[in-house]
Amino acid sequence: MPLSRSFPPYTGRFAPSPTGLLHIGSLLTALASYADAKAHGGRWLVRMEDLDPPREMAGAADDILRTLEAFGFEWDGEVVYQSRRYELYEEALGRLKKQRLVYPCYCSRKDWQAAARMGADGFVYNGRCGQADYRPSEKDLAKTPAWRLRVPDENIGFDDEIVGHYTQNLACDIGDFVLLRADGFWAYQLAVVADDAEQGITHIVRGQDLLVSTPRQIWLQRCLGADTPHYAHLPLLVNRQGQKWSKQTLAPALDVSRKEKLLRQVMSYLNLPAAPEVERPSELLAWTVQHWDMNKVPKTAVCTETD
Repeated sequence: MPLSRSFPPYTGRFAPSPTGLLHIGSLLTALASYADAKAHGGRWLVRMEDLDPPREMAGAADDILRTLEAFGFEWDGEVVYQSRRYELYEEALGRLKKQRLVYPCYCSRKDWQAAARMGADGFVYNGRCGQADYRPSEKDLAKTPAWRLRVPDENIGFDDEIVGHYTQNLACDIGDFVLLRADGFWAYQLAVVADDAEQGITHIVRGQDLLVSTPRQIWLQRCLGADTPHYAHLPLLVNRQGQKWSKQTLAPALDVSRKEKLLRQVMSYLNLPAAPEVERPSELLAWTVQHWDMNKVPKTAVCTETD
């Protein structure tokens, strides 16, 4: 399966994970990514990022799609499920192996983190299994390894449409990172890059919690010869404690009986003008597209209550 094809000038996407139901933060991302795509005359795809079965909620994927439809969203093409695309990820990892850009890692998380320092997104792997003189023991060879991507000791930066310039030194801030876990599950970083390339994603509008992942993804795009999309990382919606509204902070699922109120609430967070009275949610989406201006989106977190 090829990693790049010819697509229209703008292809965006919304990529929820079925580890829970959609909440107010999900609605903000869906609305902003949809509006930006449609305001540019582009396509808006939906991709279900169901890579981690042990963490997924039964029935969540179907509920997410029903909720999107109830709020008036219409996506282009068929919904893509990452759980059905393992062949694509195998092909990408195989290419990296041929280039000797990846290596097997036999370290347990407990062992390597015990001696690791903190970086931009947790512990920084020390590169033990990737060293030229490293030889795995017989005990190690009996294990199924993870596969890590080598990272350069250089700054990788990009210009985000909302945040501005953002940069990391991957060797110092992140370390060689996992593409295939030892338990056999594909890591998010590889899957998202392979999917974005294969689907021809040109613009990514998502939350600022994923900003820290972007330099890793840009490096992986370069390793695979894929184009780098344009990025816009949206402000997070946070509670009074400054915590991101998420499944972990018990953000309630979207109530479809209050869809117009919730859409108007999210529109206000994006600094859109107040919309007139409407008969259906799709009219609020059309208003959002008509008045969309990324320059007016707040650059920092927005404190809100879910009700």
